[in-house]
Amino acid sequence: MRFAGMGNLLKVLTREIENYPHFFLDFENAQPTDGEREVWNQISAVLQDSESMLADLQAYKGAGQEIRDAIQNPNDIQLQEKAWNSVCPLVVRLKRFYEFSLRLEKALQSLLESLTCPPYTPTQHLEREQALAKEFAEILHFTLRFDELKMRNPAIQNDFSYYRRTISRNRINNMHLDIENEVNNEMANRMSLFYAEATPMLKTLSNATTHFVSENKTLPIENTTDCLSTMASVCKVMLETPEYRSRFTSEETLMFCMRVMVGVIILYDHVHPVGAFSKTSKIDWHASVPR
Repeated sequence: MRFAGMGNLLKVLTREIENYPHFFLDFENAQPTDGEREVWNQISAVLQDSESMLADLQAYKGAGQEIRDAIQNPNDIQLQEKAWNSVCPLVVRLKRFYEFSLRLEKALQSLLESLTCPPYTPTQHLEREQALAKEFAEILHFTLRFDELKMRNPAIQNDFSYYRRTISRNRINNMHLDIENEVNNEMANRMSLFYAEATPMLKTLSNATTHFVSENKTLPIENTTDCLSTMASVCKVMLETPEYRSRFTSEETLMFCMRVMVGVIILYDHVHPVGAFSKTSKIDWHASVPR
């Protein structure tokens, strides 16, 4: 992998690097302390399914041909059944992805609770609780990878739209289909909103972070936004400091670090009252745009 474009990307953060926290966040080997272990175990149980979710999404081929054949031949019952039988197992897979997003949402809120609580500052939390910070990073990394795969696969939207149309048509005819026991109308509506987003997992994390802030009214919003900006700053420092970069054992970890920084900045933009791209923001986004 080459990192020629890294320079401009790194400039999305403020230039005053001397004010940044300088410590190495061990994304490769951080292990939980006794104080972290309970939350770490909860998050780990969610993250252990993340790779299989990505593999399943990457292998998603869709039922485009079957759907086209059914639409072009509306009176051919055999083609209608073939399309329906192709779409149903795909919808069950889409439901699994959606349900995983709900687990991820809860996981992020648990992490934010641990990483923002008094009396420690965001920098102290991230430095002291590196295993939790690593899990936070892994959630962000998974999210960007999932959304990238989803954006490149229009079959997901097409399959689900065909499913909704067919269900609606059969409901008008007072027909109940077996799959409705697994994906009922309420679930289908929620899934529809989820997949309508260009980046559904990132939207889920943004909503989860906003919800966390609104639910914890006694916790200053700065505790959350500072946690995000500090995480981004730590990533920037590690990427720009040769001493830290040399401690990573692979270039994949450098890419991981860069993705995490991007994800944190986007979350910051959603949660901070003025966003990441306002003139009054701490983030100098103009420097990241090529002239």
